[in-house]
Amino acid sequence: QVQLTESGGGLVQAGESLRLTCAASGNIRSINTMAWYRQAPGKQRELVAAFVAGAVTKYSESVEGRFTISRDIGKSTLWLQMNSLKPEDTGVYYCCVSTSMNYWGQGRQVTVSS
Repeated sequence: QVQLTESGGGLVQAGESLRLTCAASGNIRSINTMAWYRQAPGKQRELVAAFVAGAVTKYSESVEGRFTISRDIGKSTLWLQMNSLKPEDTGVYYCCVSTSMNYWGQGRQVTVSS
């Protein structure tokens, strides 16, 4: 079992920055992949950024060059640095880690005004 606690997010204006944090506890040594997803109003949840294999990262085209995913060596904390935010980045952001199953954080609202 892995427990995830998210923090950060909020309301900003376009062009500003935010940082999301996801703290993992429990059986973190079994974590394979770590990722951030988001869900905009009326849309399906989508992958934003992820560690896909070791230190290899993957980003959605819409955030490439603006967002950075990072984590500590022990995989106990995952971050998402979001720069140059746009109104279309608005949504609920979720961290997700995988062992033999997926675990999800509670979600944090990010709202970007124009």
